[in-house]
This record gives sequence, structure tokens and C-alpha cells, in this order.
Amino acid sequence: MMRTRITGCRILTPSQEIASGEVLIEGRKIRRVGPSAAPPAGGPEPDRLLDARGLIAVPGFIDVHVQGAGGSDVLDESFEGLSRISATCARFGVTGFLATTVYRGGDANRHLEVAAAACGRTLPGARLLGIHLEGPFIAAGKRGMIQPDCLSEVRESVLEEVLARCAGALRMMTVAPELPGALGLIARLREEGIVASFGHSQAGYEETRAGVAAGITHVTHLFNAMNGMHHRAPGPLPALWESPGVSAQLICDGVHVSPPMLRLAAALFGAERLVLITDGMQAMGLPEGRYLYRGLDYESRAGTTRYLDGTLIGTALGMSELIGRCRDTLDWPAAVVLRASAVNPARVLGIDLLTGSLEEGKDADLVLLDPQLGVRLTCVGGEVVYVAGAAPPG
Repeated sequence: MMRTRITGCRILTPSQEIASGEVLIEGRKIRRVGPSAAPPAGGPEPDRLLDARGLIAVPGFIDVHVQGAGGSDVLDESFEGLSRISATCARFGVTGFLATTVYRGGDANRHLEVAAAACGRTLPGARLLGIHLEGPFIAAGKRGMIQPDCLSEVRESVLEEVLARCAGALRMMTVAPELPGALGLIARLREEGIVASFGHSQAGYEETRAGVAAGITHVTHLFNAMNGMHHRAPGPLPALWESPGVSAQLICDGVHVSPPMLRLAAALFGAERLVLITDGMQAMGLPEGRYLYRGLDYESRAGTTRYLDGTLIGTALGMSELIGRCRDTLDWPAAVVLRASAVNPARVLGIDLLTGSLEEGKDADLVLLDPQLGVRLTCVGGEVVYVAGAAPPG
């Protein structure tokens, strides 16, 4: 069993900050987290000793909303594409992610089968934790860039087809609760252990409350693709805020959500209920420039991707870059920002007893950051999958 000792680093755990500490890893698990200490006399020597002085050890980030990265997309229907997404995510400190995509009417859904088969397989970077489907049970008026053929009326036969295609890998589904039949669907998702997430919806206040009562526990990209607030037509946001069991994704690039609204979200929901996401697409990790996506030209500039007519597509920023923007915008301490990028998403997915924090007995999913929050090393299940400046594997 491989033993790795990381020494001299500042460590952020759920309960404390250790100014100069060490992490001992045995195999896939964290054996010890604590202040730096001399190894016990006669104890086994580590197989690998990492001097991390000047660096910060944090839990690996978990991104529950990634459509693509490294020039690939979940829709590419290839294990190689998912591998590129995995490796690119690891460059930005992500150790686990949900392959976020859509369901198409008819038989054009091989990408779901490929993603389901990749769950549990060894990838070159971040672990593929499951599938997040945006739709097909969403509102046409709030579909955003999701194409019309990826929408459906709520029908049990469609849900059964989705579940069959995903083969147990569906972990989250974005649903519009106002659609006829949606409340029963949400209850079914809850029974199946799938996170029902509010989003791409035209629901008002009461319809949103009904969705929460049926089993919604999460929100897809807060503010985006949903109605806004008005003092006589409150819309979904107050209903979500009033439901303490509901967590919410937030894109902290300053473009999808303006800085004042980011600060409002932080004030209302607090760090305990927010989950940072990239909503990343294929341009993540690529140089700025012009690219082709689904037959249309787009430009990637300053971390934002837009079609040539100016329509916003998504973000090209990695998680560590978004965390830096979040820290600067919200003026949160690093430990608080990291809670929203690791602890909270692990809790949303029900895997917080296994990962999401640096604690003895948990998976050795961790990241070493420099003081500017740049990723220097990413470790997934005890395996080093990324080292800054090193050649990519393979």
C-alpha cells in the first residue's frame, strides 16, 4: 500500500486551520491530518514525501455542473472526450464532477450510455461521479441554449427511458416544477435517490413552494434561467430562500451573475447553502480565441464564451479560477469559499462521509494551492493526477 506524506503546508479542515501541518495518505485514504510532527521511531517510512511548504492543502473541489472542457463535450459520445474533461478539471483542482448534459427525443442519446459506463472507471484526472441532466422536463420559455428537441412533456415513459439510458448513473435532474405532472416526477426522483434541482423554469412563488414540498432540494445556476423578483410578483427566489433544506448552485464569474447579485445571494443563502459551479463548456482550459460548438462559431474571452452575435453560452473558467473571483467579489475567507466548492457539493450528492473535506478515513481527494489559489498538485483517491508544470499523462 502506497504511503504518501505531505508536509509543511497550511491545511484547511472543516473545523480548524493548521498553520504548518501534514497529511498522511495510505492507499486511497487519509490516515492522518494534523500539525507537522516527526515520524514515530520505528514506524514505516513513506513511499513518497512531498514538501509543501508555502502551499495550502484543501479538499478536492467537486463540480456538479460541467458540460465540457479541454475541447471536448459530454455530447461527443466518447470515453476519450470524458477523459479530456476529467484531466482538464483536475488542472483546476476538481477531484469529482457530474457530466452535465441533455436528453434528446428519439434515439440520439448514446452520450448518456457512454457517460454511465465511464462512471467508476479510472480516468486521468477528476473522478466521474455521475450524470446531471438539464431537462428534458423544463420550461420552453427558459430553455436558454438547450435546444427544443431536448425538451419533453412530463411523461412516465420518457422518465423510464432516461433512467434506462443512465443505468443508475443519474445523480441530478433539473426540473421545472410548474409543468403538468412535474410534482409526481419530483417525488419519484426523490424515491430513486436522484437530486431534483429547480431550474430552467417559469415557476412563480407558489409553484416553487409546491416543488420544494414534492422533493426539490437543490437549484440549478441560481438567478439564471428563472424568473426574477418583483415586489408584487415575488417569483421563485423568495420561495427557495425560505426553504432551508434547499441548496443552490452559483456561477461566480461576475458575468452570468453580476457582483451585486452575487453578494445578495451570499447574504440570503449563506456559505452553508451555496455550491460553486463552473457550468464549464469545451473551451475550459483552452487558449482564448474562436472555436466551433455544435456547428456555430463562438469566441472565448476572459473566461466567458459567447456566440458571435453576443449570446452568452457558458464559462471557460476552471473551478480554481472561479474560486478566486468568488473570494475577491464576496470577500469571503478562503476556508468559507472552499466550503462552497467541496463540503457543500459532497453533501448535496450524499457522499460527504467519503469525500469533500480533509479528515481521517476519507478518500484522499486533495489539492495543493499556492497563495494566489493556483493549483500546484491534485490528488484523487491517493493518486497524484496533476502537477503544475509536468507533462500530462499519456
